[in-house]
Amino acid sequence: MVPVRTERFRLLAPDSPLGNVSLVLASESPRRRALLQSLGLQFTVQPAEVDERKDLPEDPEGRARTLAIRKARVIAERLRECIVLAADTIVVRSGRIYGKPGDREEAIVMLSDLTGGEHQVITAVCAAHGARERYETRIVSTAVRMNEVGAEEIRRYVDTGEPFGKAGAYAIQGLGGLLVTRIEGDYSNVVGLPLSATLDLLEEMIPREASAGGESRPAATSAATEGETKP
Repeated sequence: MVPVRTERFRLLAPDSPLGNVSLVLASESPRRRALLQSLGLQFTVQPAEVDERKDLPEDPEGRARTLAIRKARVIAERLRECIVLAADTIVVRSGRIYGKPGDREEAIVMLSDLTGGEHQVITAVCAAHGARERYETRIVSTAVRMNEVGAEEIRRYVDTGEPFGKAGAYAIQGLGGLLVTRIEGDYSNVVGLPLSATLDLLEEMIPREASAGGESRPAATSAATEGETKP
C-alpha cells in the first residue's frame, strides 16, 4: 500500500450554497468528473479545447495555471452566468516538465525517466465566472516516489494503454499505482483534481447573496447523464 498524507479532510456541508449554483466542469477527463461527483456536487460537462503548447511560461506552476485559466475562459465566456471549473496537471522532475505522452515511445521515455526517483505532480485549478469577469486559481503539489522498474516491465505497462491521456504516463489509481512506493501530499491531486483545494475555491466563488439563499440554480443536467470521452 502507498503511504498517503492528505492535506486536509473536507466534505460538502448538507446546506452548502454550492447546491444553488450552476456549475460546469470544463474537462472531458473521466477522472476529474468522478472526483468532482464524489463531493456530491451536481454539474454539467463542457470540455474546453485549447492549445496546450503555445505561449506558455517556462516555470511549471505558471504553465499549469495558464492552461487552467485558458480552459476555464473558453467556457466562461460562453456560459457567463455559470461557475466554470477547469484544471491542468503536469509532472515535474529535476526541472523537466512531463505532460501527456503523444505515442508509445514517448510514454516509455517518460516512465524510464520517472521510475527510481521522486517527482512532483502539480495541478492548477481555476474557477471562473464570465459575467463577473472573475478568475481564481489554486496550485497544489504532491511528491511521488517510484520504484526502480525494468525496461520490459515499462513496455508491458505502456502496452496496456493506461498511460495515454495521463500526465507523466501513469495512472496512480490504476495499474500505475504499482509503480509508486510513496506519496507526500494530496492523493486526489495525483489522480487529477485536488478535492480540498477545489472545494475551497468553489465556495469562495459564491456571491454573498447566494450564500444567504438569494440565488437559485438553473436547471442543469447531472454530469452522470453526459457523454464521456477519454482525454
